[in-house]
Amino acid sequence: MNHSSVTEFILQGFSLSQNKRVYLFIIFLVIYLLTLIANMMIIILVYSDHRLHSPMYMLLGHFSFLEICYTAVTVPKMLSDLIGEITSISVAGCIAQYHFFSLCAATEHFLLVTMAYDRYVAICHPLHYGGIMSNTFCMKLILSCWLISVVSLTIPAVSVSKLYFCGPNIIDHFFCEFNPLLKLSCTDTYVAQYIFNCLSWIIILGCLMCIALSYINIIGAIINIPSSYGKRKAFSTCASHLLVVGIFYGTVIFIYLRPKVDSPIHQNKIVSVFYIVVTPMLNPIIYSFKNESLRKAAVNLIKSITTPAAGKDIN
Repeated sequence: MNHSSVTEFILQGFSLSQNKRVYLFIIFLVIYLLTLIANMMIIILVYSDHRLHSPMYMLLGHFSFLEICYTAVTVPKMLSDLIGEITSISVAGCIAQYHFFSLCAATEHFLLVTMAYDRYVAICHPLHYGGIMSNTFCMKLILSCWLISVVSLTIPAVSVSKLYFCGPNIIDHFFCEFNPLLKLSCTDTYVAQYIFNCLSWIIILGCLMCIALSYINIIGAIINIPSSYGKRKAFSTCASHLLVVGIFYGTVIFIYLRPKVDSPIHQNKIVSVFYIVVTPMLNPIIYSFKNESLRKAAVNLIKSITTPAAGKDIN
């Protein structure tokens, strides 16, 4: 990277008129603020309410934290480029954005597997749940998700950092993604492309198979529940996670299981916007809508904030 003749990239982003870019900026800004507020709300609820100090909600709180990190890597720069005249980013900054984005994305895959495992233990082995999924063990699983992501991304991170860029320097995307970077490299990218392809298939399909295996066992356990109420209650504990998994993997598979340098980028932009901007806002809404404990915790938190204020005004 020190020998690259290119010192910065131009993020082409969205080819729209200035007025449309302003409208898009307002829409994305509102979505981003809602994403921060919704995910921060879940983190605060899990931290403040002792009834939510369980593995299921610890995983959900960390998932919300990961969503905040996930969007913070790309969305602020995208918003700045929509209304700014300068849409450049340094080579080092671009590669750093790619690294952190990949780290958050990989960790989200492993965390979704961990959440599926938590539901598997809760439904298939309810009597042993407390002994298996303790809070300490849950924290170890969360740390393992980050550790596995760091280790698995070490080789592709090194290969991307050693790419040579000599021009042109225009990235046809709104963030520094793997394929556009390879397309601009002057060096042979076969090894980097091969490593990325293998890693994408292993992480995406491997995690998806683990989640599918968990839900096959969960469905089998739910079928064997004698009462219809028990079946509905068991299914409701998995419905939110299953919906989030479906949305997340539907978009990720569309993009990252076709990682060719010459793949058309324009068709991926809309899908990228969906899973980078829209999905992190939908996830906390999905979980809150389907979870009665979270709704009750939110009501109690609002009451604890407003009640002392109301009593003070009366005095």
